[in-house]
Amino acid sequence: MSRPVHYHAGAFPPSQLEWERLIPLLGPTAAAVARYDGVLAAVPNPAVLLSPLTTQEAVLSSRIEGTQATFDEVLEYEARGGPGDRPPERVADIHEVLNYRKALREAERMMADLPLCLRVISAAHRQLMEGVRGHGKSPGEFRRVPNWIGPPGFSIEAARFVPIAASDLPAAMAAWERYANEAAADRLVQLAILHAEFEALHPFLDGNGRLGRMLVPLFLWQSGIIRAPMFYLSAYLEARRDEYYDRLLAVSRDSDWTGWCSFFLEATRSQAEANHQKARDIMSLYGSMKPRLHELTRSQYVVHALDWMFERPIFSSSDFVEAAGIPAPTARRVLRVLQRNEVLRALTPARGRRPAILAFPELLNIAEGTRAVLAHR
Repeated sequence: MSRPVHYHAGAFPPSQLEWERLIPLLGPTAAAVARYDGVLAAVPNPAVLLSPLTTQEAVLSSRIEGTQATFDEVLEYEARGGPGDRPPERVADIHEVLNYRKALREAERMMADLPLCLRVISAAHRQLMEGVRGHGKSPGEFRRVPNWIGPPGFSIEAARFVPIAASDLPAAMAAWERYANEAAADRLVQLAILHAEFEALHPFLDGNGRLGRMLVPLFLWQSGIIRAPMFYLSAYLEARRDEYYDRLLAVSRDSDWTGWCSFFLEATRSQAEANHQKARDIMSLYGSMKPRLHELTRSQYVVHALDWMFERPIFSSSDFVEAAGIPAPTARRVLRVLQRNEVLRALTPARGRRPAILAFPELLNIAEGTRAVLAHR
């Protein structure tokens, strides 16, 4: 049995990097992120139009940690206002995804007045863990006991990685905070180092992976690299989960900070390009749907309907009628017209007092990157 890798005490931040390996990656990565930020600048209301991408990021970041909830399950759960006939373990997964979004919003709210600091991180962690598995593990508080990463139920001797001792954690997190807010040779490399260090410290008893990935858009936003904390990295990391973990482990085992930074820069470049394309596709869909909906509905409330559908691509017909800002008779007529013309699809038809659950397949296809399979339920 191999011995566990222990935290790299005294090696943060790294005193040396092989910049000759990193420099060729910096220009393409920075350019890809800048192109994506250019699309962000053009989106009239990114919080609305890119909401599906934020949800998909929450789904994928949580999936890296073992949850099974899918993108459409999360949206349908919200639309129904409850679990339906889903098993308790899947409902628990959905709650973790919803908490991820809430935690990101809480951090964004606080960072209007604060830098990226331990206070923000603790508040985000409390929101992340509220009412879900691990909620009893001191949410928002740094751990005071040892922990380790390895097979469930095994002792520390069988661990793959042993983070920093709890007694050394406060000083280490203070050093992390200082580094997050000081000047650096390159902000993207600085972010790579911050992410690896956060995961190595493993400061909380649960939720460290999701919170560490959440720090990526927050840091990019704080640094002025993107204009809103909307950057979606987890698709790349989830698809290469083993390499992701191996690269992080090699930082402590082999002092291979450069190898990790190379991997992170490639992940950022690749996802910036994917984010750029998805954001453009969403804007294009929004632009094309506006005249189409006007032609179909002849309604002055087209923008209200569109904004509702783009923010909630799966929704309850009753919620739309009550809260979309459209007079109720007009709202009902709009929904009928959009279903008849297959802009919307009923996942569950209305029955008695139960409202229909409607989906906007074209937007779901863009957000998921695949053709959405929407069966009647």
